[in-house]
Amino acid sequence: MKISDFWRNMEAEFGPRYSHVLADSMALTELGSLTPAEALNKGVKPKQIWEALCRAQDVPAERWLGVDIEPKDS
Repeated sequence: MKISDFWRNMEAEFGPRYSHVLADSMALTELGSLTPAEALNKGVKPKQIWEALCRAQDVPAERWLGVDIEPKDS
């Protein structure tokens, strides 16, 4: 997962505003109480952060892969 995919998933699941508040304020015990933003800055893999956040927020497993992205026309 790329960082851009992480943010796309965050915004799709939590909304464009709340996703950034959540990333800056929610301490994830699974990641040593780092916030998602801190974990990204420390080089933790975005997928690991996303999955920890999904577990902490009780996001249903079927939504962990994020929204489908339509392929671009060439």
